[in-house]
Amino acid sequence: MAITATTIVDTIIPIPHQRASMLARDITLIIAGSILLALSSRMSFYLFSPYVPFTMQPFAVMLLGATLGSRRGALTMLLFLAEGAAGLPVFVNGGGFVYLLTQPTAGYLFSYPVAALLIGWGCERQLDRHYTTAIWAMLPGLLAIYLIGLTWLTCWLHGDLPKAFATGMLPFFVPDLIKLVAASLLLPSAWSLVRIVRGKAIER
Repeated sequence: MAITATTIVDTIIPIPHQRASMLARDITLIIAGSILLALSSRMSFYLFSPYVPFTMQPFAVMLLGATLGSRRGALTMLLFLAEGAAGLPVFVNGGGFVYLLTQPTAGYLFSYPVAALLIGWGCERQLDRHYTTAIWAMLPGLLAIYLIGLTWLTCWLHGDLPKAFATGMLPFFVPDLIKLVAASLLLPSAWSLVRIVRGKAIER
């Protein structure tokens, strides 16, 4: 029985029919995704808030969830968290289990598996293939990041919800909206390019 590709990575890198080869391929993609996410954390700085740094991680989470799909995307985020909890310096300011649990930004990190799962679920249903629907695949993921991240930050600030909004959301809303729009434009463009390349390959 033929396996139908549901994400762009499955279209670019054909799905093997052998279970062992498929497992090896998925593991490789998950590890590569966690490395890319770790690299995105290097692009960070404190600009708007003393608690939450500006990073490219939300953009990376959107793209990884979209390209890898719900299952692999969520596993990529969980591996990233495990790497950081084990002490690898994959987070913005270091790593370690204690570091993870004592940071005001930990909620945003914990939200990544949920965000990738939601984004991947939408993209597996082909929302990422058209400019008019791609944003609806990305939006639930960004909302999950804010919901979980702000909940943790509010607890860290002893229940001061207004301060959590002022330091953990408002300064980042416009930049994150730009990331959302960029991801929503990038994925349909990538699909268009894939269709063009595949069409030329068939013609040959």
